[in-house]
Amino acid sequence: MNATQTKLPHKVDRQLQQLDTELTELLKVLKDYSERTLNKRPAEDKWSVLQVMNHLILVEGYGKAYVEKKLSFNPELKKAGLGGTWRKFMMNTVVKFPFKVNAPAPVSGDNLPEESSFWETAKKWKQQREELRIFLETLPVEHFNKELYKHPLAGKMSLYGLMDFNVAHFKRHLKQINKILAKSFKIND
Repeated sequence: MNATQTKLPHKVDRQLQQLDTELTELLKVLKDYSERTLNKRPAEDKWSVLQVMNHLILVEGYGKAYVEKKLSFNPELKKAGLGGTWRKFMMNTVVKFPFKVNAPAPVSGDNLPEESSFWETAKKWKQQREELRIFLETLPVEHFNKELYKHPLAGKMSLYGLMDFNVAHFKRHLKQINKILAKSFKIND
């Protein structure tokens, strides 16, 4: 670790490890499916497995980019406090609801490719995840309790909120991927 790096808070390190493990497990399963199956949308208004993967990549990337941009202005950082904790709780609760929540335009619709390569998508996701880890490792530990992240629906929260969202969001879409794959056996490949 160089002089500009700090040790990650234990919770964040554990969450990154969990996300990496779950991603590795997902990729092990998906590698056995054809590109055609992974690019097939179960319905006109539904995403394919690879579109879901690209959505997750975009969301994780936007979270990191937001924090980077905010820090580039050298802002006075406010502690997340009870408001940030409440917004984090509400966001984590909504993500667990079984009904559909429309994703913001920058991480859906035309920003998701109609078709993509499984291996290129997997490589991009793993690389981006590593970049997130490296970025978070460079931040002072005291930054993790500050209002550094702004979720499009829930509002301002801490980096702990960002990581909680990334974990809950991944789990939500993992269920979606599993449903798509289950349907792929019921429709012609």
